Amino acid sequence: MSLPRFIVFGDALTDFIRQPDDSWHACPGGAGWNLARVGARLGLAGAFAGAISPDRFGRQLFDEAQAAGLDMRFTQMPPRSPLLAMVTESNPPQYFFVGDDSADLHFDPDRLPDGWMAAVDMACFGGISLTRQPLADRLLGLAQTLAARGVHIAFDPNFRLPMRAPAYRPRFEALAGLCRYMKVSDEDLTSLFPGLNEAAALLALRDLAPRADILVTRGAAGMTWRGKDGRTVDNAALPVVLADTVGCGDAAFGGWLACLTREPDATPARQLAVAAASAACCAAHTGSYAPSWQEAIERLAG
Repeated sequence: MSLPRFIVFGDALTDFIRQPDDSWHACPGGAGWNLARVGARLGLAGAFAGAISPDRFGRQLFDEAQAAGLDMRFTQMPPRSPLLAMVTESNPPQYFFVGDDSADLHFDPDRLPDGWMAAVDMACFGGISLTRQPLADRLLGLAQTLAARGVHIAFDPNFRLPMRAPAYRPRFEALAGLCRYMKVSDEDLTSLFPGLNEAAALLALRDLAPRADILVTRGAAGMTWRGKDGRTVDNAALPVVLADTVGCGDAAFGGWLACLTREPDATPARQLAVAAASAACCAAHTGSYAPSWQEAIERLAG
């Protein structure tokens, strides 16, 4: 069996979302897990490299990842509890994480299949995994090793409250310096560079990520590609009957990376168009929907 060329390292968790009647709805998620599924559904030979719990929550994450076409040899199931995100309010979001000594922290890169480093072309990092020790330093070390081997590093900070801790900032800056492709939302920029407007925040980000092409997403206001050579390209969001926005940023990032991989000669405008189409497909469904390549291209064609 061949090894994946696209690997996402990061978080897989279960969201517990409080409903208006005070009941709770459990939903599998996590930025890394979402991105890996999107990439696989869009046709990339991919894997989610992380650890999930061996209970019903972990099993749901495993089954949906497998159904998306991911290489499950990279997803570990140590005998530990699940990582949970407790969403007490949805609008505006209020949440906290439950995961003391949970499964994600026990991800062991030494247990990955032999030869995987020689096969991978692109490795993705980000999300709350970079706030959770000892996992965070383990992942940063992997990113540094892979970058030194010539692997393209992709990075989505996906800002969440734990990233306000001072210990996160050096990891953020280190990943920014390593990455070749970076996705940030307008909300990420506000949180990562408090007190700066978007233009100033992007200048500060460029100083940290001089080698990266950057995708800036703004929800219904569209997105912008900012090349490392200084060029910029804008793209409007595609019209869609909105179901919800869960996972749309991950779908946009996955669409961009899939286009880069499937169509190496694609222009930035084409890359943005596929990213927007993937996000629109996700927005038309509830939950972190992962569209197929055919769905994204059909959405793009109107």
